[in-house]
Amino acid sequence: MAEQRVTLTPQMLAYDDFDDRSQTRWLPYLMYFHRAGYRSDVINTDDFGFRYSQGPGDGSASAGSVAQTAPVRLLAGSSTAFGIGARSDAATLPSRLWSDYAPSAPWLNFAGRSYNSAQEFTLFALYRHLLPRVTDIVVFSGLNNLALSRLPKEQRGDHGGFFNCGEYYEQMEELRQLHRTPAPRFGRRDRRAASAATAAPSAVLPLDERIASSVELTARHLQNWKLLAADSGARVSFVLQPLAGWVRETPAPEEKLLFDELDKRSNFWELYGDIATMEPARRYADQLRVACDKLGVPFLDLSPLLAEAAGPRDWLFVDRAHFTDLGHDIAARLVAEGLGLS
Repeated sequence: MAEQRVTLTPQMLAYDDFDDRSQTRWLPYLMYFHRAGYRSDVINTDDFGFRYSQGPGDGSASAGSVAQTAPVRLLAGSSTAFGIGARSDAATLPSRLWSDYAPSAPWLNFAGRSYNSAQEFTLFALYRHLLPRVTDIVVFSGLNNLALSRLPKEQRGDHGGFFNCGEYYEQMEELRQLHRTPAPRFGRRDRRAASAATAAPSAVLPLDERIASSVELTARHLQNWKLLAADSGARVSFVLQPLAGWVRETPAPEEKLLFDELDKRSNFWELYGDIATMEPARRYADQLRVACDKLGVPFLDLSPLLAEAAGPRDWLFVDRAHFTDLGHDIAARLVAEGLGLS
């Protein structure tokens, strides 16, 4: 019997290939970024790894291929902004904004899969030289900072944890071992190596502290966005991306089939169960709204808007974090309306 994921969302096989860990591009400062020059019926990237977005007619552009004449707008963020789940480049959020809901200027896909807010901003800092004048930057984000906040303090560091950071720190510890000075006396183990090898990771923070920490990180990096965008006069806005459980308690029929199947082979509820429902989502959104107000950054909590706009049987999610084509389309319309984009 075919898996529900293969039957209902065959495009996800292309994303699996695209995200092949053996093909990961390890990049200085960013840690990792998308495969460059990738081609398929579902997803296509330019020579830098940015996904193409589609506009009216045959219009198409990416951060690495856009003409330097007319102004553009950016959709930044992580995998949901990137468009995981969309059946083609034309169905992603920036494409739907450019094609239908805010078509007055091209929208470029400036998102990075599995990024936290520090990586999202760093991507812009490193590649803004590719761009013409930018008039709007919508940061569609927030979920990954909260999800990663459960990592040990040793992995969160000063700027928040990042996905796969456990592997990174393990490799760095092996490298440190290679460079350590041998013990001065034969048979005595280096105490620093012993303590590093045996130190237990710190406990997971209480949820209130994790929410506060995630808000602080998000606000810190939004302030950086504003500072770096100021030279072009770009308006920076923030949209809190939804999680399926933040939108509605009862999933659509197709979503239930997919979620049940995914739950059998993942530990989602063990890792993220304490943030996967509406109550923590509202607390997080309320605090983010206050932080954005202090920065003068327009804020949009998309989850309640999606709940109001979608019917109970509307299939919005291919998994708990990523949209179907319908989900992308409704979300793009709500973003354009909520932020006054044209």
